[in-house]
Amino acid sequence: MVRKRMKHLTKVSDLTKEECEKIINKSIEIKANKEKYYSALSYNTLLMVFEKPSLRTRVSFETGMMQMGGHAIFYSLKDSPLGKKENIHDMAKCVSRYVDLIAARVFKRQDIWELAKHAEVPVINMLDDNAHPCQILCDFQTIKEKKGQLDDLKLSYFGDAYNNVTYDLMRMSAIFGIKMDVACPEGKKYSPELEVMDEISDLSRKSGAEVRVIHEAMEAARDADIIYTDSWMSYGIPFDKEEERKKIFMPFQVTSNIITAAKNDVIFMNCLPAMRGYEQTAEVIDGSRSVVFDQAENRLHIQKAIMLFLLNKF
Repeated sequence: MVRKRMKHLTKVSDLTKEECEKIINKSIEIKANKEKYYSALSYNTLLMVFEKPSLRTRVSFETGMMQMGGHAIFYSLKDSPLGKKENIHDMAKCVSRYVDLIAARVFKRQDIWELAKHAEVPVINMLDDNAHPCQILCDFQTIKEKKGQLDDLKLSYFGDAYNNVTYDLMRMSAIFGIKMDVACPEGKKYSPELEVMDEISDLSRKSGAEVRVIHEAMEAARDADIIYTDSWMSYGIPFDKEEERKKIFMPFQVTSNIITAAKNDVIFMNCLPAMRGYEQTAEVIDGSRSVVFDQAENRLHIQKAIMLFLLNKF
């Protein structure tokens, strides 16, 4: 089946600023008028390929498809011949004959790129080692709902910056022309990849964004509208590294002092899962500035908007 204007979502910078706004605005509309979309994806099928586990990603996509009249198939690569008896090229070509959308949550960015290269239906990156576009679109929806705007803001990220969430937050900040400080330990293992930094520079030149990597937590917190952090123990990091990483990242823990140094109306975000006493203290994540569960809820609405957008349904 030939699709008009077929587009993939492998990272947020696959989208223009206008397309990001369009998806976010549609998500907000869907959230307010869920019943209007009960048949929006009738007889459409989503294949979800999981190499990495997930709670929010799987539940939000499956629920989103069901609430719009469609069907989602969960496919674990643990039970798959992929990489043994079958390659990504053949898998993509085959399942494109069965389903309307393919979403994948994998370890390596090359697998997403290969899937998008050969699929004949839109591909959604549910997460790889380079990007987490669904999460970041959801985050910016939450920011718009809480702040009423997506410009003239400062977003500050704390912790592990060698990280897919960090990369797409940087891309999105650069697309929207806002300020972003990435506060992380010094060293190649904890800082954004050079290739990502080059992309951020290109995007920022066009938008006027100020995105910088610094190594002083309190400086990053100053005048921040949004404080964001993510796990210090991402999938794939060996458990025997936990104590070592905790010592390295502790100077970048989000504490009440970090929140106090930011603007009075700062919001705190974490894409979850979160460990209290690690990337943030319990008083921060459970405090009045935290919007983490509103953020998590928006995964459902943004997944719906992403699927409708990629299928040219609005």
